[in-house]
Amino acid sequence: MTTAYEDEIVVGVDHSAVSAAALRWAAAEAAASGRRVVALRAWTFEPVYDLGAAVAGSPQSVAERERIQLDDVVGVVRAEHPGVAIRAELVEHSAAVALEEASKTAAMLVLGSHGRGRLLKLLVGSVAEHCLREASCPVVVIPARTVPEPEPERVPEPAASYYPGPLL
Repeated sequence: MTTAYEDEIVVGVDHSAVSAAALRWAAAEAAASGRRVVALRAWTFEPVYDLGAAVAGSPQSVAERERIQLDDVVGVVRAEHPGVAIRAELVEHSAAVALEEASKTAAMLVLGSHGRGRLLKLLVGSVAEHCLREASCPVVVIPARTVPEPEPERVPEPAASYYPGPLL
């Protein structure tokens, strides 16, 4: 489990653009308040529900994938806020339980309003809703509607060739 301290802002980080926005918000808040940030990513190995876990094949592979993705987003935000201490923490547990536990000693909990994936959006932010009810510290929720989703990568189309029409 995570061990946050009373001067730390804990941020739930998943694969979504809104969780990256939550991390940016927390870094700006930490810069203003003199606090530190813990970027917390929870993961579980559930191949039945997670296609990525099924493809990865082992808990170690899933943990490595999650660590790389967490380190990537933390690296970007660290570069944007070089004066803020940001610690990346990976926890094998459900997100709701890991964040609730971290909230017991944190100054603040910051979350995006929706989780990753279109199917999970049907749950409309169940982790955020859980934390709003159960957290032991103030909770800030960054609304997903305020964060533009990244555009899908475009594959360049081949140059059009001139075709004058049917030959007679």
